[in-house]
Amino acid sequence: MTPTPEHRNGEIHRRTLGRRTALKLPALLTASAAASRLPRASAETGRWSAERAHTWYRSQGWLVGANYITSNAVNQLEMFQAATFDRRRIDSELLLARRIGLNTVRVFLHDQLWAQDRNGFARRLAQFVAIAARHGIRPLFVLFDSCWDPFPKLGRQQPPRPGVHNSRWVQSPGAEYIADPRYRHVMRDYVTGVLKQFRNDERVLGWDLWNEPDNPANQYRAVERKDKFDRVAELLPQVFRWAREVAPVQPLTSGVWDGDWDPARRNTIVRIQLDNSDVVTFHNYGDADEFDARIDELQPLGRPIMCTEYLARGFGSTIEGVLPVARRRNVGAYTWGLMSGKTQTHLPWDSWEKPYTAPPDVWFHDLLRLDGQPYRDGEIRAIRWLTGRGGPA
Repeated sequence: MTPTPEHRNGEIHRRTLGRRTALKLPALLTASAAASRLPRASAETGRWSAERAHTWYRSQGWLVGANYITSNAVNQLEMFQAATFDRRRIDSELLLARRIGLNTVRVFLHDQLWAQDRNGFARRLAQFVAIAARHGIRPLFVLFDSCWDPFPKLGRQQPPRPGVHNSRWVQSPGAEYIADPRYRHVMRDYVTGVLKQFRNDERVLGWDLWNEPDNPANQYRAVERKDKFDRVAELLPQVFRWAREVAPVQPLTSGVWDGDWDPARRNTIVRIQLDNSDVVTFHNYGDADEFDARIDELQPLGRPIMCTEYLARGFGSTIEGVLPVARRRNVGAYTWGLMSGKTQTHLPWDSWEKPYTAPPDVWFHDLLRLDGQPYRDGEIRAIRWLTGRGGPA
């Protein structure tokens, strides 16, 4: 979900766009009950050995998927809130995902959904997993996220800003609660509660604990916390510890996305991510050569590797270019976007600077149109061929 970098010759240039003043969040602290009892610690609760990680990875087959949000949801809150959770649409869209050759989706959750109504949220998650399983799709769930709007708010979500890429996506936990020690109980309950629900359920692929934790969300620079990096660096190891206490059968990870991954030059958060992940995950929106080079940087870690975000056609990150490399390197790969919809991620990142008044000549992200037809037939043929599902979709 890397927002607004401009890749040219492997370099990333961030753009800055302050947008609005902070919104007031509802008080959610009263929704947190006392922390539930956790499994007794054992050797199993530590980071997986490289051998265990490789054994797990070999048993999955080649993982090919997409980041998924229902086409009628503007963000992760709208997708999973009771009033807008759309089982029929999930069923029809995941059926399309399977037909084009995908076997997994990466799906974003949110702590406020847990704090508001943990039982209802758990039921909706169970429904989602059951629907996905019927189509042979396993979700990789994302628990926290540092991208975009730092002031998430429950309830009816604002409509998308016309012509703007991902204009209503929200951070989790958000600026108001990221440094509130009282809210740690909510966060811990959320992590352990969601993982406990599926800790032995192999229909769930894994747990991506924090998306791009060191992303500065430059589009919201005017209202971002100045101490966000420090607060996330303090929280991320705790999130890994909370998840470890549950000892799920699925691996834990948090994907690196920017900067230098060399051991001598990693920043604090990248070091935490790579030192704690059972399987290594990364994001890359560059061309096939850059994608291949990033894999080379991570291979010395000696663990399975998955790219949990790629596909930016305007930057040379394409299905036909990247996916064959992923197959050759045995790297799992998730496009950004399955369906074109309210997130408007078919529009480029630069739409934040100048909103588009007409569809772009070349879509940025996303594979399928709202009616389920491919944006590009050749891309779908490539996916099906590379995943062994050749023939008409």
